[in-house]
Amino acid sequence: MENSYPERRQHARYGVRLAVHYHLSQKGSITRSGTGLTMNMSSSGVSFRCRRELPVGAHIEMVIDWPAKYGGVLAVDMLVTGFIVRSDSHHTAIRMTSRKFRVAESAEDPIRVSA
Repeated sequence: MENSYPERRQHARYGVRLAVHYHLSQKGSITRSGTGLTMNMSSSGVSFRCRRELPVGAHIEMVIDWPAKYGGVLAVDMLVTGFIVRSDSHHTAIRMTSRKFRVAESAEDPIRVSA
C-alpha cells in the first residue's frame, strides 16, 4: 500500500547505526552522560536510542563514532551539539545547532565527548 501522505521533512533522513557518546546539561539539573546508537540522521537532526528518557529542551553534546578512518588509521568522529526536541523510553531526537568532524591525534587515543 502506497503512503498517500506527503513528506513534511525538509531534510532527507538516512538510516545509520553508529555509536553515540553524549553529555547533556539543563539549567538547574545535574548534568548527565551516556551512550546510545543512532537510528537515523539528517543535515539538521539525529534520532538515537539510549537507555533512558532525556529531558526535552536540554542542551546536548554528542560524539558520533564515524565508520571511516582518516588515512586508514586515525579515528574520525562527528561532534554534534543541539537541543532535545523529543524523547521517550524508545528514542530521542535532537535538533542540531552545530556539527563538525574531528580526527584523533593518534591511533591509540579515541576522541570522546568532554565532561
